[in-house]
Amino acid sequence: MESNHYRLTSRWRLPAPPDAVYRALRDVPRYPCWWPQVREVQPLDPDSGRLRIRSVLPYTLVLTARERRQQPAPGGQGGVLEAELAGDLVGWSRWTVTPDGPGACLAAFEEEVRGGSALMRLLALPGRPFFLANHALMMRAGQRGLRRHLAAEAAGAAGAAGPAGAAGAPAATPARDRDGRLLP
Repeated sequence: MESNHYRLTSRWRLPAPPDAVYRALRDVPRYPCWWPQVREVQPLDPDSGRLRIRSVLPYTLVLTARERRQQPAPGGQGGVLEAELAGDLVGWSRWTVTPDGPGACLAAFEEEVRGGSALMRLLALPGRPFFLANHALMMRAGQRGLRRHLAAEAAGAAGAAGPAGAAGAPAATPARDRDGRLLP
């Protein structure tokens, strides 16, 4: 594989129903609320948006993602989300959400990209190990953030439905920084 080409995968086992995970992953404009490295999502039209992403390395990736596929599975059992990417990275990414036991699911992330900007191409060979480590750290933080986000949503839904006598009791609100991102 050439140094400027990446095939990245990540598998997240999540303690949440597949349809809840699918809905959260489909709602890309809200990623910055739970995924710290996704700094900004700017919708461009109903099917695309511009993302600013920065992990540990001192470089912000700017990507345009355009929906290629949005295929919910029958019966709320997850589904497939796929986007075409342009900008600092060029290629595609895909989430596949499937059931994985009672009340749990597996969210499989796949991405095949190459550096799109001149700087990404220039740094492809010497930067490859750092880019891969940066991506791994970002994905780990995304998984933690999504777990917290799903737990907060489930607690909010349970609080709204609440047991008898608990009507009107406020659900716990997750702590956020001044930019609206969830705090650990």
